[in-house]
Amino acid sequence: MREDRLTNRKPGRTRMPLWRWRSNPVRRREDVLEAWLVLAVWVLTAVGGTAVGVVTARAADQSFARQRAERTAVRAVLLDDVPRPATSVTGKDLASARVRWTNSDGSTHSGVTRVTTGQKAGSTVRIWLDGQDRLSTRPTPPVQATVQAALFGGSAALALSGVVFGTGSAGRWWLDRRRLAQWDREWTLVGPAWGHRTS
Repeated sequence: MREDRLTNRKPGRTRMPLWRWRSNPVRRREDVLEAWLVLAVWVLTAVGGTAVGVVTARAADQSFARQRAERTAVRAVLLDDVPRPATSVTGKDLASARVRWTNSDGSTHSGVTRVTTGQKAGSTVRIWLDGQDRLSTRPTPPVQATVQAALFGGSAALALSGVVFGTGSAGRWWLDRRRLAQWDREWTLVGPAWGHRTS
């Protein structure tokens, strides 16, 4: 106890950091393989997860930006009444309705899109068209796009980390099985002689 106080060490198990990397008589090939496996798991999780997350987030952000650049808002006329449902909570529910609009070249078109409920036929609504002047959905606003891109990036990073961690755990389980089998074989050879010597 006094020695423990003098050396400022806690009594109990002695910890040897990086023991699998150090040369010692009890180190096995499986121990070295496990050390490399653990290192690879940490590097792939940290570096690979970060890289995949950043790439995914940037790709999603570029996709949202492309949507905002390609889609344009135009005014259209409702062709049908769009009643508000009796169970509406927010008052901003959407429903499908027929609309008519005029393209920039002067041609008139009609189609079905989603509009806010509670409007009468003949009302003016805003609709979105894609680059080919076809009906499309409203593009994701910049703030919402940033949040969604971050969520996609984080999900991709977590997915990769889960796969890497699972693979690493399976590898360590396999190495543990090999070590146990080796110990069992060695004990079969050494155990009887050692037990005879101590009896």
